[in-house]
Amino acid sequence: MTLSESNKKFLRGRGHALKPVIMIGDAGLSESLLAEFESTLDHHELIKVRVRVGDREARDDIIKKLCSRSSAVLIQRIGNVALLYRPNLKKKADKRIRLPSK
Repeated sequence: MTLSESNKKFLRGRGHALKPVIMIGDAGLSESLLAEFESTLDHHELIKVRVRVGDREARDDIIKKLCSRSSAVLIQRIGNVALLYRPNLKKKADKRIRLPSK
């Protein structure tokens, strides 16, 4: 999924007030963490993930793995926190995040 810059800007604005709901530590990506990540992303569509691992490359690698396994889009990464988005098409239309058309 590709998003336009205006859509990313809209999602960054929505994500500004969010707190990280998934925390990844030195243990990395476990099956239980991935299951929790999937269910949280299905429910909220837009979430913040805090990745507390050794260095920048390891953080980026974990974020890439999360995005590729879940078909999520990285909206923004600042330090240890990544903002991820994946629309849930199973939700009712009035419950989904509606992206601006332009």
